[in-house]
Amino acid sequence: MAQQFPDLGHEVPEITAEALKRRLDAGEAWTLLDTRRPADFAAWQLTHPNIESVNVPFTAFLDGDDPAGDVPEGVPPRDADRPLVTCCAKGISSLYVAEFLTRAGWNVYGLADGMEGWARLYESHEVDADTDATVHQYHRPSSGCLAYLVVSGDEALVVDPLRAFADRYVADAREHGAELVAVVDTHVHADHVSGVRDVASATGADVLLPAGAADRGLAFDATLVSDGDSLDVGESVVDVVALPGHTTEMTGYRVDDVLFAGDSVFVDSVARPDLEDADEAAVERAARALYETVQSIAAMPDDTVVASNHAGEHTPPAEDGTYTARVGDLRESLAAFSMDESAFVAFVTDDLPPQPNEYQTIIAANLGREDVDDAEAFELELGPNNCAAG
Repeated sequence: MAQQFPDLGHEVPEITAEALKRRLDAGEAWTLLDTRRPADFAAWQLTHPNIESVNVPFTAFLDGDDPAGDVPEGVPPRDADRPLVTCCAKGISSLYVAEFLTRAGWNVYGLADGMEGWARLYESHEVDADTDATVHQYHRPSSGCLAYLVVSGDEALVVDPLRAFADRYVADAREHGAELVAVVDTHVHADHVSGVRDVASATGADVLLPAGAADRGLAFDATLVSDGDSLDVGESVVDVVALPGHTTEMTGYRVDDVLFAGDSVFVDSVARPDLEDADEAAVERAARALYETVQSIAAMPDDTVVASNHAGEHTPPAEDGTYTARVGDLRESLAAFSMDESAFVAFVTDDLPPQPNEYQTIIAANLGREDVDDAEAFELELGPNNCAAG
């Protein structure tokens, strides 16, 4: 049964996740009052360089005989220079809190649909790269997940699609006058439910997966690709590049100067090696394989654009608005590029963050070994993304 809240008789303006993100990106400073349980807030929260978050559970606003009594301790003070927005899981309890604070004299917004609304936000920017194809990067701010649309002539390719946004890739390709002919995953994802089969079902596009996915128990039909293979998309050639370490089958795809690096190297870190097999010996083998992969990327030309699968919650975008970086810059900014093997292995295996929520179920779904409907898939993905080593 849904929580029933007292009617305090005040209207509160709601702001959508899209509108809030737009204002934050424009440089506005906001304060966010998160009314979820402290454990939920600590595990996953709305982050942005221009937002300051505090946590006061909504139950604090229900204490005592008068549910509209004193303002609880910890609520940010009235500040005309920083708009206040309340947030919870679905935008229900936090809207009551916003009404409570409005009654007490605060100017406050409620975040429409709460963290679920934030999780539905999906942005796109064109990657500035020396390529005949047009490359668009998709960014999910709630998790940092990145995907890509490559348009070349009248054909298009999607790299690492999220199931929750499968329709978006199809519509965007057609808006650019192209039809999707292929959809690929760089590896068996552990943090989000893949959209390769959904995109293929909607378009007839070929599904391409790394050959090693078969060894991990792939249970649906796909074209398997290996290091050295290539495919044609419109006027472009897509080269297949093995990048093992994060997983044994981790594979990149290269179009001209753009390397779709999957979960290998990120703008501000490198991948973790323990999501396929957490056995200590397996993790060390994976870490050593990842070291070789990082060295191979470091040896690529300076202008190679690394387009990976994740952006850290505090990672600033590049000038083009994307979360990409050139190899020459990564050599200077990432310590992992200059470590020797033993130091690198220690770096990626010590003090690993918690594993992604429900990651084993997500892996099973992405192998086709477990069925989840759209609602279940969306719920599985809620929470922080922890695919980086640090």
